[in-house]
Amino acid sequence: MRNRYFWSSLIILTIGVILFILNILVGSVEIGWSDIIEAFNGNDSTYRTIILDYRLPQALTAALAGGGLAVSGLLMQTIFRNPLADPSILGISSGASLGVASIVLIAGSSILSSLWLSTLGTTIAAFVGALAVLLLILTLSFRLKNMVSLILVGIMIAYITGSVTDMMKFFAPKESVHSFVIWGMGTFSSLGMKQIPILASCIVIGSIAAFLLSKTLNLILLGDSYAENLGVNTRKAAIMTILVSGFLTAVVTAFCGPIAFIGLAVPHIARFMFKTSDHKTLTPSTLFIGADLALLCNLIARLPLFDSNLPINSVTALLGAPIVIWVIFYRQKAMQR
Repeated sequence: MRNRYFWSSLIILTIGVILFILNILVGSVEIGWSDIIEAFNGNDSTYRTIILDYRLPQALTAALAGGGLAVSGLLMQTIFRNPLADPSILGISSGASLGVASIVLIAGSSILSSLWLSTLGTTIAAFVGALAVLLLILTLSFRLKNMVSLILVGIMIAYITGSVTDMMKFFAPKESVHSFVIWGMGTFSSLGMKQIPILASCIVIGSIAAFLLSKTLNLILLGDSYAENLGVNTRKAAIMTILVSGFLTAVVTAFCGPIAFIGLAVPHIARFMFKTSDHKTLTPSTLFIGADLALLCNLIARLPLFDSNLPINSVTALLGAPIVIWVIFYRQKAMQR
């Protein structure tokens, strides 16, 4: 068993390092190893600008966002006992979209648009919208008796926020709608090196909190009654899990837009590779696999054979959807045995 963990972990880390390096090397402009060394040695050149201002922060953002979403998805699938749950199931991403829509679609044609349509403005708006929905979900969780009801409420909240967003899009100018649609496709290129520490700090804090919940989540998997007999406050544990997952989702969505399928697909890859449901193993492995998958998606989106960068969500869906289909058929076959 330890050999499986060791070799699986080594493979994940090796793939991550290779993908990170390829994200620096591959793009519309060819960059060699010597150019990278010169860039990091401080020699002023065009390559230094490309690497330090564009490719390096983009690769770091992809790794951090992918890891955060993957951990968030693992928490959602565990607490709701639903293999098809993902970070957006409670409408938090929809809340972020509503926040951005309020700025982009309403203020887009005003004099202040040059200020509020900046990366900082959309990031703050997305975080505020996501946080508002998260707080609403946490408030309602005290009144609802079971997780199924909470999922249904979350879905309804997503429909409501989506409806309001659609009405804003209907009345907004075409230019503003175009900007909002582009944001909704997701991107890893909106951050510079100055903003990376903020995203990194949030992802590290959220991931550590998720790891600290590992023992509680392992007990909850055995059943609420069993967990309560061992002294676990299942309702408090559910609220803490939703809070951590919602925080990770809100942060990533605020900085990168709504990124689909990573949080849904990666936990299944981790369970398949490690053959375990122990969250002390799954949480770190999911974090790194999520980073690997996001780096792979970012690399594919920036391949030189495309005229420009593909939307990240189109690539994540292309890779993530087959995994979800496999999960459905795999679970059906397992139930028939």
